[in-house]
Amino acid sequence: MPTSTAPASILSLAKHRFLGASPGWYKKIILAFLLLNPLLLVVAGPFITGWVILGEFIFTLAMALKCYPLQSGGVIALQVVLLGITGPRAVYHEVHANLEVILLLVFMVAGIYFMKPLLMFVFSKAFVKVRSKLALSLLFCLLSAVLSAFLDALTVTAVLISVAAGFYGVYHQIQSADSDYDHSGHPDRRELGQALEQFRMFLRSLVMHGAVGTALGGVCTLVGEPQNLLIAAKMDWEFMEFFWRMAPITMPVLVSGLGVCWLVEKYKWFGFGAALPDEVRTILEQYSLEQDHTRTAADRYDIKVQAVAGVFLIIALAFHLAPVGLIGLAIIVLQTAFTGIIEEHQIGKAFTEALPFTGLLVVFFVIVAMIHDAHLFSPIINGALAMSEQAQPAVFFLANGFLSMVSDNVFVATVYINEVKVAFESGIISRAHFEKLAIAINTGTNLPSVATPNGQAAFLFLLTSSLAPLIRLSYGTMVWMALPYTVVLGVVGLVCVILFL
Repeated sequence: MPTSTAPASILSLAKHRFLGASPGWYKKIILAFLLLNPLLLVVAGPFITGWVILGEFIFTLAMALKCYPLQSGGVIALQVVLLGITGPRAVYHEVHANLEVILLLVFMVAGIYFMKPLLMFVFSKAFVKVRSKLALSLLFCLLSAVLSAFLDALTVTAVLISVAAGFYGVYHQIQSADSDYDHSGHPDRRELGQALEQFRMFLRSLVMHGAVGTALGGVCTLVGEPQNLLIAAKMDWEFMEFFWRMAPITMPVLVSGLGVCWLVEKYKWFGFGAALPDEVRTILEQYSLEQDHTRTAADRYDIKVQAVAGVFLIIALAFHLAPVGLIGLAIIVLQTAFTGIIEEHQIGKAFTEALPFTGLLVVFFVIVAMIHDAHLFSPIINGALAMSEQAQPAVFFLANGFLSMVSDNVFVATVYINEVKVAFESGIISRAHFEKLAIAINTGTNLPSVATPNGQAAFLFLLTSSLAPLIRLSYGTMVWMALPYTVVLGVVGLVCVILFL
């Protein structure tokens, strides 16, 4: 190749490789951000530039389906440090202050990874044993809520995806006649094909009920969502104290959420209500029986070890025997040691689910450090705090709820709890009022955020999973199916905040 064409080739390759397969228009927008920011800093100063960069970062979160925000948001965060709007020491301070949250993501999610066989066994039995779709929907919603209160929403969603994808795979195998099953007694493939769309609708509704259940349970305890632990750390709340302080809002919301589940299933609203076709049930029941028959003594032993580890997990969390992340590490050690998992590559698989989000969380902290150093939220927080104390919890709930619909709720909670803590340490608000605002921030970021996949990591995980295209679960479908939950959870949560805070 001639030397004169080499620079052009490099530029073309760089253009193609930058942010990979994301759309061309998206790449151009990110490059425009990177070119604009230095000029804006010189012309308008750090305050205005900080607000623009904050908007840019929220844009990367909102466009998470186009490109994972770790890359697009990460290059913006790197530029923030290089421009001097914040510095490495400030970022390290934020990371250090939130180390317990990072440990939760690294070790607890990995610990639950080794508990998946037990969780899948429980969900699978519920899947085939409960014949009423209404009862099954309520069970999945409630079971997801309970598990999310003690584990974390992302892990429980991963289990839901695995169970649904597994059963879809079994059905598809039979339908395509690639299975080793005995086909005698099964309906012909034409009838199976006719049942496919109804089966997809059935799975869509079930996983959406489960996903919302993770939000209903996740808001209740300090391990349910990453921002819960962050808020608990700022408030010095342990597991049970966090639960009891949130209960006046979270318990009515839980009941209301289950009520929504019953209504939409009963009256087949918003894409819910599809029953499991009889042809598919026959296949899945036979598959479940075969799994029971082929399960070895070692498999049954492993499930028992995981159950013991689960009991230990609940006791350790309830009595706060150690920081949550260290409890997760103990769960990893117990389960792997007693089930013979001793090879490094086997253990490494457990960490793949949480580490991308852990990296993104550290990028969050760069933006949080910028907000703190540039005092971006001070006018807003001061304006809210200038209102009457009676009105402030509701205002904070609404503000956090709205932002969490379009952005990531961990990011929103991090920003608000940090600014409110500064107000407390400055003597602007009392400790009692600080606690009320912390409750409003936690519930505000957890409940209305079910509106879109942008708001909750578990929802985004579901949307970007391999299951979503199989069951035709698109972004718009998720928003539509979540709408009744969004309205009811938001309204009930707001009313409870007004009444009890």
